Amino acid sequence: MIEKIKELASKNLNEVITLRRHLHRNPELSFKEFKTSEYIFSALNALSDIVVKKIAGTGIIAYIKGNTGDKTIALRADMDALPINEKNEITYKSENANVMHACGHDAHMASLLGTAMILHKLRDYWSGTVELIFQPGEEKLPGGASVMIREGALTNPAPQAIYAQHVFPSLEIGKVGFRSGAYMASCDEIYLTILGKGGHAAMRGTYINPILIASRVLTELENRFMINTTNDIPAVLAFGKLEAQGATNVIPQEVRIEGTFRTMNEEWREHAHKIIRATVAGITDEMGGTFNLRIEKGYPTLVNNDEVTQSARRAAEIYLGENNVVTLEMSMTSEDFSFYTLKKPSCFYRLGTGNKTKGIVSGVHTPTFNIDENSLEIGMGLMAYIAYCDLMR
Repeated sequence: MIEKIKELASKNLNEVITLRRHLHRNPELSFKEFKTSEYIFSALNALSDIVVKKIAGTGIIAYIKGNTGDKTIALRADMDALPINEKNEITYKSENANVMHACGHDAHMASLLGTAMILHKLRDYWSGTVELIFQPGEEKLPGGASVMIREGALTNPAPQAIYAQHVFPSLEIGKVGFRSGAYMASCDEIYLTILGKGGHAAMRGTYINPILIASRVLTELENRFMINTTNDIPAVLAFGKLEAQGATNVIPQEVRIEGTFRTMNEEWREHAHKIIRATVAGITDEMGGTFNLRIEKGYPTLVNNDEVTQSARRAAEIYLGENNVVTLEMSMTSEDFSFYTLKKPSCFYRLGTGNKTKGIVSGVHTPTFNIDENSLEIGMGLMAYIAYCDLMR
């Protein structure tokens, strides 16, 4: 079966590259993937005897049935792009100003379409059902995965496992990476306003400076979470925005602060929220200010199921050779695939797409991100083989 899959992956590569370039040229932002959705819908309907449905606005699910059997597994790709102005000088450069597939979702969609072509062609050789999930809004809260789940993407039929692959530019083409257990962090957004009393900077005693309060708050939080913490669970608390509309001699009325909190443990996550709130409350009260704090819960920790992930890794070692399969380090980045991992045994793995020789080295979420498109041959073929191995177990 491996040789059949590899042969089809090679045969489909040019078509899948064409699909990817069309998607790259026409990126759309989260939950606005209208033309993308229509393009995917049309491509899936070109395959005979499969069921294709629209869901969650711009989302799509499709089902390919094998020759017999009741088992179902799901394969997922995300669809949205990022608000980034592309700086690559390529023939398929984004035609939408300030919108770019800078996280590889174009590759994910094209690769999954290629996987669908392979599994569809070989459907007489495997049993069960493969559900294809094309999901909107991975890059924006509340996360398209949560919406897809809420609207029934994992029911009727309910998959026994779900898989997703994600491009990884720091991993050279030809290699893939896996990690069992906790792999990616939860992600919460912090919105804090510290209120003081404005006034003339020269008239000390007549104002309460929210900038000083903010400084104390940020320093104490940094100390609590980054320096003196005794908790051995990975965590990141970072603030990327501070806004104070004062002047050299004007003390502002308020300061606005925005940041992120990420961790690998859901219990510690809840406790950390309490620490943040208590720290802010204690300092602002001591210094005579007040505050408004909103912690917007984002994606949960992404936890790969041990059994499913080890099975997928064994399939990858057979398909690519053991030397081309690596163990991934934990990552403090986040992914809304984590919502699926709460519902079903899941495996989220990485596809090597970098190529130093070709100068393809830029990271995701940058204006010069790109992939070695030959990696799509491995992307579609390996996912088809992982699906086959799971269904035939």
